[in-house]
Amino acid sequence: MRPVRLLCLAIALLLLAAPSRAAAPNLVNGIKAIVGDAVITYKDILLALDNDIEMLERRYGHDPKLYNEKAAELERARLEEMIENQLVLQEFKRAGYIVPESYFQSRIDEAIRRYGDRLTLTKTLQAQGTTFEQWRNDIRERVILELMWREKVPREPLISPARIEQYYAQNREKFKVQDQVKLRMIVLTNNPALRGYSPVKVAEEIVAKLDQSVPFEELARVYSQGSQAQEGGDWDWVERSVLNTNLAEVAFTLEPGRHSRAIPAPNGAYILKVEDKKISHISPLSELKVREDIETTLRTEEINRLKKKYVDQLKSKAYIRIFP
Repeated sequence: MRPVRLLCLAIALLLLAAPSRAAAPNLVNGIKAIVGDAVITYKDILLALDNDIEMLERRYGHDPKLYNEKAAELERARLEEMIENQLVLQEFKRAGYIVPESYFQSRIDEAIRRYGDRLTLTKTLQAQGTTFEQWRNDIRERVILELMWREKVPREPLISPARIEQYYAQNREKFKVQDQVKLRMIVLTNNPALRGYSPVKVAEEIVAKLDQSVPFEELARVYSQGSQAQEGGDWDWVERSVLNTNLAEVAFTLEPGRHSRAIPAPNGAYILKVEDKKISHISPLSELKVREDIETTLRTEEINRLKKKYVDQLKSKAYIRIFP
């Protein structure tokens, strides 16, 4: 738990909702939502947001307005998730489902072992402001939610070949591959500590060796100061956008199997070799990765659809009240 950060986020969320809260001061002692016989408080939401605080600060801390907007988005998302969870937990109870106590205990024991022993866990929980019984109940609820979602929403719904083909036909541009070159590169950087050292001059000497048929990858391992030196300067397949303008202009004019001359740059010098080329095209559905990517996308969409359908059914017969 990070109390200072949690307090900062709490203040941000309070400021965001200040106008509506001023108009409705009777917030039922901090209650944010009522779902059936369960109550969700502002504190519950803040605790659920705790793991996102560092991310918020890292990405948006420089912009208070954007930070507050993202904090509000996260608050809404967490609240919706908590409402869904309460609906599922209450449906489990209403429907009379039974999970053997031994199954709960095995999951609790497994969680305890991750802390070493129960004493260590108890001390950790105390430092976080919670109790062993609260933690134990959280484990039980997570187990129930896991089992209920698995029962109501299949994790790998079947996707027919016809749906895959339809998606591909409607989204062909998503599978467009830009011009690419299979590239090797020797990188020589400026070194002010070495008097008289000239990256361009060294590059020209390397080019002379290349002209004498010394293997590019061998020279890259010896001379290159780039991160791919030990791989023989291998950059694999790259698109034009990966390279700066000067390097891209050279790389995409070289014929496969040819190397460049020394290319001066503000930070040193470069030598390129193009091993192969691919012209811009749309990857066919027959490519395994294309079909797998489409199937993954459609499976995710179907899971989300089935989940929403189930949640909407639960909402239709539940009492839900959200406070401003």
